[in-house]
Amino acid sequence: MAFIDFHREKLGIEPICRELAVAPSSDHQHGARLADPGKRFARARRDDELRGHIRRVHEASFGLYGSR
Repeated sequence: MAFIDFHREKLGIEPICRELAVAPSSDHQHGARLADPGKRFARARRDDELRGHIRRVHEASFGLYGSR
């Protein structure tokens, strides 16, 4: 989607999507999810929640990973 965002002004969304075999609605849905985090997939929201817990545990273990 970053490619589409970068070239949308010069080439337009629909020609790019046609060449990439991606539905233009996918680009619109992606933009909506970026604008409103509540529209993101449940898995992505859960990953964000877990990322904070993982970071906290990692920092509490002085940045160590695995056993000594």
